[in-house]
Amino acid sequence: MTTVLGLSSRALWASMGFLAIVERTDDTSQKSTVLIVDDDRAILESSKAIVESAGYAVQTAETARDAIRKAKSDWFDIALLDIELPDMAGTELLKRLQEMKPRMIKIMVTGSATLDNAIQCVNLDAKAYIVKPFNPADLLRVMEEKLKERRDAERIDEDKVTDFIEERLQKLETLHSLEKSGK
Repeated sequence: MTTVLGLSSRALWASMGFLAIVERTDDTSQKSTVLIVDDDRAILESSKAIVESAGYAVQTAETARDAIRKAKSDWFDIALLDIELPDMAGTELLKRLQEMKPRMIKIMVTGSATLDNAIQCVNLDAKAYIVKPFNPADLLRVMEEKLKERRDAERIDEDKVTDFIEERLQKLETLHSLEKSGK
């Protein structure tokens, strides 16, 4: 652990008001939360059973409107979004969720795949595009891969902030030492 001005990295973070930001664990046993949006009740229920069996906490929505309401009130790590919904195109829902919750991993799931909607989903920052019927193991593998990618990116961001703070404090310590010695 690095020390600057006699303080540990943890103490430095706390003194700068960042401790709450870095109080994270890499414990992947904590349940990730998933919102599944599909207007087909059978697909919705079977998808929910698959995802819950892998240890995820799941909520469901049959409409885009209900999905937006739930996304406003709760945190979801992942959203599985059908492209064809009764009240809004899934791509429009993707766009709205991206604006509301950019860190949420959005995965598009469709029974009517087209090149146009696949390109649109990628351009709207969907992290994956899965065609129904899907293999449950493939869906779960994609979800885990995307969660790991996000954790890795967050860890890199935290490391960059830590490095910046430690370098800045080292510079301040050097300046302080120079002032004390009269140089």
